Amino acid sequence: MARLHLFDLDGTLLHGTAAPVEISRQLGLETEIAELERDFLARQIDSPQYAVRVHALWAELTDAQVTAAFEGAPWLMGIRETWAEIREGGDYCAVISLSPSFFVERLLGWGAHAAYGSVFPAVPFTEPVNPTGILNAAAKVKIANRLCEEFGVGRSDCVAYGDSLSDVELFGAVPVSVAVNADQRLVGLATHSYVGRDLRKAYELVRAAW
Repeated sequence: MARLHLFDLDGTLLHGTAAPVEISRQLGLETEIAELERDFLARQIDSPQYAVRVHALWAELTDAQVTAAFEGAPWLMGIRETWAEIREGGDYCAVISLSPSFFVERLLGWGAHAAYGSVFPAVPFTEPVNPTGILNAAAKVKIANRLCEEFGVGRSDCVAYGDSLSDVELFGAVPVSVAVNADQRLVGLATHSYVGRDLRKAYELVRAAW
């Protein structure tokens, strides 16, 4: 039976940062995004409220700046190689992130079978963000279920990789999980834990246990 590997983005594939932080850095808005991130982590705002505020923050954002943020971000090493090995073994890999879809979907070019993020309008923005398209922790499980149907695998054949409390529900929904540079509360829920900057080594924890 094929397996489905589900990867978080912020803090997992990206080391010590998040896509909105990297995008905001291109606009010189480090202070503003830091304040917004603090409000979100403190649960003073929810995912849709965060999206509306970050959309306003990025009013002048261009596609070239998104590209620069993506290419300059501190990605873990070995992402493409790990996903190539997963594909060669007949398994599937997907990314599910609360970050904007226009950033997350670029990972399809690195070998992900699927990539889901919060739905934002195209850059440069000419439309408001629709809060109904913004993902939350529960949405990760719903998308995982949809991907299971699409790829013909069961929930029991899924592996989740994540780093924060937004991954708790997904970790609870699948039998195998890997905490990657993670919050200690998530480490306590995970099957495996990895600290480092090479995704191949995190994947090896799963492969070695098969």
